[in-house]
Amino acid sequence: MVTMLVPHRAPAIDLGITTALFGSSHPLGGNAKGWYEPRLCAPVLDHAGQVSNPVVETANDLNMLTDVHTIIVAAGPEVPPDPAPAVLQALQAARIRGVRISALGTGTFVLAAAGLLTGLRATAHWSVCEELRRRYPKIVVDDQALYVEDAGIFTCAGAAATLDLCLELIRRDHGAAVANALARWMIAPPQRLGDHRQFVSAPVGESGESLVRVLEWASSRLAEQITLADMAEVAGLSPRTLSRRFHAALGTSPLQWLLAQRIRLAQELLESSQETAEQIARLAGFGSVGNLRQHFTRVLGVSPQRYRRVRRSRDTNG
Repeated sequence: MVTMLVPHRAPAIDLGITTALFGSSHPLGGNAKGWYEPRLCAPVLDHAGQVSNPVVETANDLNMLTDVHTIIVAAGPEVPPDPAPAVLQALQAARIRGVRISALGTGTFVLAAAGLLTGLRATAHWSVCEELRRRYPKIVVDDQALYVEDAGIFTCAGAAATLDLCLELIRRDHGAAVANALARWMIAPPQRLGDHRQFVSAPVGESGESLVRVLEWASSRLAEQITLADMAEVAGLSPRTLSRRFHAALGTSPLQWLLAQRIRLAQELLESSQETAEQIARLAGFGSVGNLRQHFTRVLGVSPQRYRRVRRSRDTNG
């Protein structure tokens, strides 16, 4: 069960993305409602009913935060005022019970006000990160990351990063294959890793068709050994220019982007195939089991073997 807490007026993008991923029907195994039973908790409904949503159950009863699997805290485009004490107490109680808690954009301020982020790393929309540091100096504020997890609490930049964080939560619950399929269903690119930069100086379209061409070319050849020089040749650019355009458009380097695609492919193969570690290393372009293990463990914090074992144990146990 997923409850989205809206202590203040929330932007439509937060409500829309979370409803689409956790609450709407889709062609992947039937209905997402059977997975998550999404609900919307709005302690203070505004006069226009801005947070009402016909797709999910909506109420202002904070008891909706009990007996849930995940709480997602949304807030508005600006720094919100401190929530009512009852809201803070409900979040604190949920944390004690071990509920998975996440915040979107300025919703991070709500978790901070509840004291849930003290001593932890967190992020928010880049435009409010300095204010977050000023108000809560004991929080380690990362103003670059799309989303962050620390001690089981997730925070993200909001806006488009809401999609990335929600896909990450779904990936952890149901695996990379489901998360990737949902991204395709949303007509979205594959989920970005949390350490991708929030702020980029130019969208992909402004970098020209050459960048789009190299993304498509590399994505279809992950099993091959691809170098920066290879990617630059396909783009018709020098390696230095390609690297600069990657950073401007995607907030990462060409080879780091390539690594992220290979990690995602390895996750999917570990979950849904019977391929051996040697075969997966080859199919995902790592070359050797040692390279697969090194990169996979560094990025995800768990070995490929343990990842497969845990994922299959979850699938077996429902």
